[in-house]
Amino acid sequence: MLKLKYLFQNKDLAEMILKNWSYDPESLDMFQYYRISSNAVYPFRDQGEVRLLRFAPVEEKNQVNLSAELEFLRYLRTNQYGAMEAVPAHSGTELVEAHTPWGTYYASVFKRVPGSQLGSINLNDSILYSYGQALGELHQLSRTFTPEQEEKRRWTYTDVLNWMQEILKGFPAEMAALSEVEFLRTYFSAWPMNKQNFGLIHYDFELDNVFYDEDSQSCYATDFDDSMYHWYAMDVEQSLDSLLEEIEPDQWEQKKQLFLNGYWSKVGERYDLESMFPACRRFANLYGYVRVLRSAAEQFSHEPEWMSGLRARLSRKMTEHAEQFGKGVDS
Repeated sequence: MLKLKYLFQNKDLAEMILKNWSYDPESLDMFQYYRISSNAVYPFRDQGEVRLLRFAPVEEKNQVNLSAELEFLRYLRTNQYGAMEAVPAHSGTELVEAHTPWGTYYASVFKRVPGSQLGSINLNDSILYSYGQALGELHQLSRTFTPEQEEKRRWTYTDVLNWMQEILKGFPAEMAALSEVEFLRTYFSAWPMNKQNFGLIHYDFELDNVFYDEDSQSCYATDFDDSMYHWYAMDVEQSLDSLLEEIEPDQWEQKKQLFLNGYWSKVGERYDLESMFPACRRFANLYGYVRVLRSAAEQFSHEPEWMSGLRARLSRKMTEHAEQFGKGVDS
């Protein structure tokens, strides 16, 4: 999540950055449908086709991670996987460093994937199975992916733990969160790590980032911005967690199994994923906690009402995330 000061709409900034690509000028009224969270995303059209402009301040992003994300997307599409596709700028590059009066930003443009967000449609059995298949196929392709330059690969879960530790040094009162970092570092160090269970994951393969296309009866993945090297169980746990709110309790076990059956149909040989879920949830909760802590740290005088409301929601979410800090991993 970006720092709160970057969550304001800025159409002039978006238009200035977009000049690095071709676009239909009359489509800029689509900017009203922008969204800002970990990035600012503004829709537009180019020759009638919907595109998405994504950008964020350079101080909020890691250029190596962004370039590695684009490399992985190219690899996925080369292997006919349903993932978003980057559009080269006039310069021929997929990642632009744009210097503006508001600062310097990293920006990319992506084609819109077909279909509808899973979070906005009825998740019947066929779609749930396809959702699991899409994640399984992603992990299967990840197993054979090798970055062109090893020193420019995406960061790992240990890099993320190190990043969290550095952020928490600026918050001396957050001793419980800092202890959680060390707990997870030690806990994960004992886990077996091999090509079957560990690799480049999406990390945010949740309902809002996966689209289902009725025509092809298949899923398309978007928003690889959070991807990292981690155990594949992390992706599976995150996906199931996002499903939990959409499924009636009495149907949960059946629907969960449908998703997992779809997953294993693409991955192949089964192994014990579910014993890894509790620690994966702890990692996700801690990472979410630290990101929100950092984003909301700066206070502003005369904050708009929407920001005050957002702070209240974020505070509740942080309280939920912190509930497991200091407990046993299976609690």
